[in-house]
Amino acid sequence: MKIRHLMLATAAVAALSGAAQAENVLKWGANRDIGSLDPYSFGDSFTINVLNHVYEGLVRYNKDLKIEPALAESWEILDDQITWRFKLREGVTFHNGNPFTAEDVVASLTRVSQDTSPLKGNLPAYVSSKVVDDLTVDITLNGTYPLLLNDLTNIHIFDREWMTEHDALMPTDVGAGVEGYATYHANGTGPFIVESRQPDAKTVFVTNPDWWDEPQHNLDKIELTPVNSAATRVAALLSGEISFTNDAPVQDLPRLAAAPNVEVLEGVDLRTVMIGFPFRDTLTTGEANPFKKKSVREALYKAIDLDLIHQKVMRGKSRTAGATIAPPIPGYTEALDTVPDYDPDAAKALLAEAGVPEGLEFEFNCLSDGLVNEEQFCQAIASMWSRIGLSPKLDVAPRAVQSPKRTNGKTDIYTLGWATLPLLDSYSPLLQIFHSKDGNAGVFNWGGWSYPELDTLIDAAGQELDLDARLALQTEALQMVKDEMIMIPLHQQPMAWAVTDEVAEMPLFPDAKPRLWFARMDTGS
Repeated sequence: MKIRHLMLATAAVAALSGAAQAENVLKWGANRDIGSLDPYSFGDSFTINVLNHVYEGLVRYNKDLKIEPALAESWEILDDQITWRFKLREGVTFHNGNPFTAEDVVASLTRVSQDTSPLKGNLPAYVSSKVVDDLTVDITLNGTYPLLLNDLTNIHIFDREWMTEHDALMPTDVGAGVEGYATYHANGTGPFIVESRQPDAKTVFVTNPDWWDEPQHNLDKIELTPVNSAATRVAALLSGEISFTNDAPVQDLPRLAAAPNVEVLEGVDLRTVMIGFPFRDTLTTGEANPFKKKSVREALYKAIDLDLIHQKVMRGKSRTAGATIAPPIPGYTEALDTVPDYDPDAAKALLAEAGVPEGLEFEFNCLSDGLVNEEQFCQAIASMWSRIGLSPKLDVAPRAVQSPKRTNGKTDIYTLGWATLPLLDSYSPLLQIFHSKDGNAGVFNWGGWSYPELDTLIDAAGQELDLDARLALQTEALQMVKDEMIMIPLHQQPMAWAVTDEVAEMPLFPDAKPRLWFARMDTGS
């Protein structure tokens, strides 16, 4: 009973009524909560994914992760090669009953591309959009650009009338503490409607009976409950308190797999876990920043025992990475995927040559609710760096606390996981992380680095319509990222979901995004 009481206290869950228990209710126990009901509020793939059950884009990824029509039925590139014309789906309505039109698309694209939008980098080539007629929209780009459809899979469409009524035409920003009506309310076109929300407790979604598409799921309701404790999440699965988690702890997979009422779904995530460095002049301590020197970054790389992290911390479930993208991602080559030998003596020598003082203090910023076993691998890495004479100050806290520090340059070394979403292409990290900060580029360049030659390669790739030529440019850029050790890749993290026997179907996607409109509960028939 202790586990049950703890779960109820953590989630503030009221007992289901007899009528509710008769419904097909998927009880989703996640390792954290969504940051907002506004999908534009932060560049967080988990929040965006959850809200993709409520909001939709012009296009979407299907079950095979191929792009297909969604709110747009078709599209074409006009003669100027920079204008895309989208024909919209007729008869679609928002959850409040308002009809979906071209005005909604233009208002949504305008909102997400604002300078104050945390997701402006997700539309890097966007210039403007205009209404052609009620069901036709033209989108104009800043040049030829091959990846617009990939971008649009993550751009959710709002109801312009609803936004106007509630003063929500401008984006919110979780990292900057900017909230609005859309932070706590939602009105999309998707397969599920937000019935209620208690931040950090429970968010309830119910089926949209007027969804334009043919449902493949049989769900009546989804209850999303953040269960931060891995031990509590496991106990909740075993007891049936939750019926699904997209974060089954790797250390508990044998126990879960042995349980008669639980099935474990395993894979390797596309997300590459990396460590980023500050390139500004001083550290948070006020001391001169030695990490601007490549040799110092190399020293910290050589001091990390990647095999030990793989075997002990990640329980052999991760894939040690030498590249900043996973093998399935376009632009990857085996030549990128090499790692240096673990050599703490060489690391010490490099630090000495660079004049790094013994006992140098710096902040190491990690998330308590972020990557798989993040706190544990951060502790291991901090210990390894201590052995070469450094004094990292491990700062572990929830995403809500750490994000403002990272985006505002208020920390030193930090972790970052990148799955190339929504593009599923190496152009994603190149533009968003490794490009210099410039408009929509470098949105996640929290270290403040700038390599003009690298920027030139990335910019050229972003305008190259020939696939082979584009990928060659991107591979060259990734090689420069590797050679300069701008960030240290650690691994592609393991992906482990688990369901109870109440769940009949739960497709596992390599981008680690649950798409519950494909899920089915066991009805016993």
